[in-house]
Amino acid sequence: MAKIKEKTFEEVHDLYASYLDEEDVKKVDEAYELANNLHGNQVRKSGQPYITHPIQVVEILAELRMDRDTLIAGFLHDVVEDTDEENQDIENEFGADVAVIIDGVTKLNKISYNTEENQLAENHRKLLLSMSKDIRVIIVKLADRLHNMRTLDVHRPEKQQRIASETLEIYAPLAHRLGLANIKWELEDLSLFYTDREKYKEIAHLMDAKREERVADVDLAISEIEKSIHELGIEHVEVTGRPKHIYSVYRKMTDKHKEFSDIYDLLAIRVLVDTVSQTYAVLGSIHSKWTPMPGRFKDYIALPKPNGYQSLHTTVICPNGRPIEVQIRTFEMHDIAEFGVAAHWAYKANKGSKDKAKVDNNDQRHLNVIQNILELQDDASDADQFIDAVKGDLFSDRIYAFTPKGDVYELPEGAGPLDMAFAIHSQVGSRATGAKVNGKLVPLNHQLKTGDIVEIVTAKEDNISRDWLELVSSRRAKNKIRSYFRQQDREINISEGLKMLKKYISDNHLPVEEDTFDKENLDAIAQELNNQSGDDMLALIGYGELPVQRAAAKLTEKLRLQAEKEKAEKLQDEILSGDGQAAESITKKVNNNPSRSDEDITIAGIDSLLIRLGRCCTPIPGDEIAGYITKGRGVSIHRIDCRNLQTALNDGQRLIDVEWNNPQGNRPDYPADLVVSGANRNGLLNDVLRVVNSQTRYIDSINGGADHNSDGARISVTVGVKNLDQLNKIIDGLKNIKEVYEVKRAFH
Repeated sequence: MAKIKEKTFEEVHDLYASYLDEEDVKKVDEAYELANNLHGNQVRKSGQPYITHPIQVVEILAELRMDRDTLIAGFLHDVVEDTDEENQDIENEFGADVAVIIDGVTKLNKISYNTEENQLAENHRKLLLSMSKDIRVIIVKLADRLHNMRTLDVHRPEKQQRIASETLEIYAPLAHRLGLANIKWELEDLSLFYTDREKYKEIAHLMDAKREERVADVDLAISEIEKSIHELGIEHVEVTGRPKHIYSVYRKMTDKHKEFSDIYDLLAIRVLVDTVSQTYAVLGSIHSKWTPMPGRFKDYIALPKPNGYQSLHTTVICPNGRPIEVQIRTFEMHDIAEFGVAAHWAYKANKGSKDKAKVDNNDQRHLNVIQNILELQDDASDADQFIDAVKGDLFSDRIYAFTPKGDVYELPEGAGPLDMAFAIHSQVGSRATGAKVNGKLVPLNHQLKTGDIVEIVTAKEDNISRDWLELVSSRRAKNKIRSYFRQQDREINISEGLKMLKKYISDNHLPVEEDTFDKENLDAIAQELNNQSGDDMLALIGYGELPVQRAAAKLTEKLRLQAEKEKAEKLQDEILSGDGQAAESITKKVNNNPSRSDEDITIAGIDSLLIRLGRCCTPIPGDEIAGYITKGRGVSIHRIDCRNLQTALNDGQRLIDVEWNNPQGNRPDYPADLVVSGANRNGLLNDVLRVVNSQTRYIDSINGGADHNSDGARISVTVGVKNLDQLNKIIDGLKNIKEVYEVKRAFH
């Protein structure tokens, strides 16, 4: 994809100098000088001086017309993380607001976590919660992520895909919820390029194929619309065409299973006017001229999106028979649509940036995302749970349901009547007995959709049940249900919690002893889970605050580990005595084998046996595997469908349970053999190489020739991969090559 030309510091300086006053420009320049000195000779992975990154971040922020402190933070956002500069030094020089923003975007590198995933989750939690202190934290972070995505091509493919996936899951939805449309669209398109490059190129090619024809249609429609508006006597108006973004097309093709030819709004027309009344006048004029498509009109002015977006959308049939989308909004609505929450600072900058640039309650009337994030934090027991809740509750698709009086409620996709009831009021939720949707009685597990009119049927007394936690989708409803039971009789909650705990342990056949549920033991386990006493822990389970599976796992942990240890020791004794081989030849340390790491595979908890991966089937992390004892060569590991396993069984060998310690792999070069069959055409081998090279740097061998049995071609390739997921992506890519009709893994 085409790369955006990076701006020099002088160009970026001129950009923010065009709207900041002289004193503020001087202060921002000082921040640049400090960043330039601190980053010194540091370079990016591309080989460019590191200072080019903060310069481009500030360019993105200046395009949003952000205030002085945000630009200063943009220049300095990496200095605490990557240099010896302390946050207190920043505060002394540039003020508390700048220090808060920089602290919010600084990673928690100085704290050690169990896994890389925990580290990532904690960083995300810190970033999101920093929004409550100053929302400019996330705006700087989005600008930082956008430039990193623009320069992602210098990283290895695995890192490209990880960062791009993270961007789609966290940062693009955040940009959407904050109304930063241009940043959202670019993040999505860039992410798609790295997560599904072939699909990206396919859609881009399809969009380019008839672009001139569509542009001609849009130009003709713009001309006709301008004539209609002139007849209305509206003077200050702007009519333009806008292309559809590739990721938006991709979502419609994948989520809604549409063909490319069925997507109508690849190019659209945008009409900007001064007043709301003029938007409806323009809409009426367009509908009187062209036939509107049924079901394609949306009034986001009367019913704005949660991020404040307002516009009229309609799709009409042009004289040539082709549909075209038209968006109509005021100039003020357009600023909010393009810049979202950042429009606040554009306004402040126009008045003079000495105004304190804090978002007040009125500015945040469409940004309940911040309050919702704080509520989710209160409900989360750890960072992973918090991030999962954010993804599920805030960044999921939304629906809009109505009460019979016409009040509208925004709910996560998949929500039911109980979510609606608790959104209306806690008492309505706790007394709900049923619901009517569009006049018809429905069960409480009914799934709502946008436009439904929902009437909640209530009792005179509370009717709430713990089972409702399984029926609701929104975090708000879950919190209300848990809060209700938290306020109930403590003894009832303790009794209910103990009953739930015993039932879970029994249902899952977890080991217990006579004293497992004794008070002293429960108190000790409760303290490990940060509860003061066993009764506190049981009460938390009883009203749904503490997951019963978490308490059960901790309560039975020692017994389970002891049982597993005894099982492993017994199996080891059987293996070492049953095969008849000398113990030293079997128990040779895995790390003495130069071709294999002892972190790869666990044999029923034993990590001290010689392990050999079968060359006949080349198992890789993620494959289902089994093993058997070989004479003098330790344990041989094979894919579950390898014929050598069956041969071993026929020869009286006993298979051993084995598993990958890390199904994602510990290294990137596990060998895997593939056979590609296709038409015997020029360029097939080059196409195979191109696809393989796009997914892995490790190609051990490749050869091909004519397949005389099918008059086609057969190509054998041995690649190095990290895990089964990576291999499957290679296989999918090979299957998409023109005139390839089969790709399969080989057995030798």
